[in-house]
Amino acid sequence: MNAGADLQAIRERKPLVHQITNYVVMNETANATLALGALPVMAHAPQEVEEMASVASALVLNIGTLSEHWVASMLIAGGAANRAGAPIVLDPVGAGATTYRTTTARRLLSELEIAVVRGNSAEIATLAGREAEIRGVEAVGQAAGPELAHAAAEALGCVVAVTGPVDHVSDGERGVAVANGHELLGTVSGTGCMSTAITGCFLAVRAGAPLDAAAEALVAFGVAGEDAALAASGPGTFHAALYDALYNLDPTTLDSRAKVE
Repeated sequence: MNAGADLQAIRERKPLVHQITNYVVMNETANATLALGALPVMAHAPQEVEEMASVASALVLNIGTLSEHWVASMLIAGGAANRAGAPIVLDPVGAGATTYRTTTARRLLSELEIAVVRGNSAEIATLAGREAEIRGVEAVGQAAGPELAHAAAEALGCVVAVTGPVDHVSDGERGVAVANGHELLGTVSGTGCMSTAITGCFLAVRAGAPLDAAAEALVAFGVAGEDAALAASGPGTFHAALYDALYNLDPTTLDSRAKVE
């Protein structure tokens, strides 16, 4: 893992990260992508997503505010990304909360080649066929450990990142635990979706190493959360400071700050 070098690559290459995401976080994930150094595009019309995904360096699919035409767009864009060799990261927001969300996430996993699935413990457990408790889009109960990430990666056939107080990433063989972050990340709507967008940025420059890309993204986002918390007095000031912290991440010191096992 070399998060600092890959962050520098993002800033030098400025990869285009195509995001079909939800209304709640569209502005947040676009700004987080820009602050990190990549270029976001938030195209979701079925008339243009194939063309856009074909030229993007990575594709982010987020099911937070689903509708039928968005599902169709995700499938079209995902097919184009697969053909172009661009990695896809899926955020199965609220999988387990409703049948529609769960079946849509499983359909995307079935019909597309997904590089990374990033979600909370309840979403990931649901997709792995395990019992889970979710309230709205928030996981309820104890945080998951590395075993869930490992089992889900085996079941889903891709890298799985389970985020929480400690993030766990696995490809079914190797596993990485990332302890960077701050509790204020849980007080702002959309920070999980931001971490998925950041995962897309790192995948854009590390398409051949999705486990490393997913772990590096969580290190970078976690370190930014730690820095943002230093100047914050609550969720509002933390939210604004998070963009500044992403912008000011130092590639030369990022790896030394990684809390990784």
